[in-house]
Amino acid sequence: MEATRGLLDDLDTAGLNMALSEATCRGVAVDVANDRLHLELEVLTLPLDGPPPEDRVIQLALTGVGRVAASLRVQYWDELDPKVLPLTLDGLSEAALGFGGAALHGWEFIDTDDSGWSLWRELLSFDTVVSDAPPRHVLEFSLQEGTDPRELDVRVWFESVEVATQDGLPVALPEFIAGSRRWWKAHDACDPRTMLPDVAPPM
Repeated sequence: MEATRGLLDDLDTAGLNMALSEATCRGVAVDVANDRLHLELEVLTLPLDGPPPEDRVIQLALTGVGRVAASLRVQYWDELDPKVLPLTLDGLSEAALGFGGAALHGWEFIDTDDSGWSLWRELLSFDTVVSDAPPRHVLEFSLQEGTDPRELDVRVWFESVEVATQDGLPVALPEFIAGSRRWWKAHDACDPRTMLPDVAPPM
């Protein structure tokens, strides 16, 4: 994928990548009829003032989804090659839940280059065309869980992003990204509000 794709419609890919970093995946749902893919995520965010929110779960929707590809595979330490496990688009939600609320692996998710995709695109469990929507953007994420030898990689070609609260109230993308920026700035300053057991302390 060309590195300039994120500039087509001023999508803040760097900000979204930050907002998705260390996010915990609580669920994935594909709405084929409406060309949408929904991610339920627990994200790292802080308000302008005061304690962190008690509820950090958001609904991130990719709209205008044209294609979804995934690789569910297992590889034990003594095996040379991974074993690709069967999976369909309809089973993606159950497969993601099988990782028990794992964090999105990595630091770049939106409009990445093809370096990650090239490592697993020959190991696909499925590659499904959802619609003829133009692939303006891609989202790619990986789920891993501790010492479990399984890994799930997912790549979605889509048109736009929407964010909402658990109750369905829309959240503007700049507001969503600003909360993440505040969290990571506070984290780098060793703010106790960001001291979480699953997040590494600042270097």
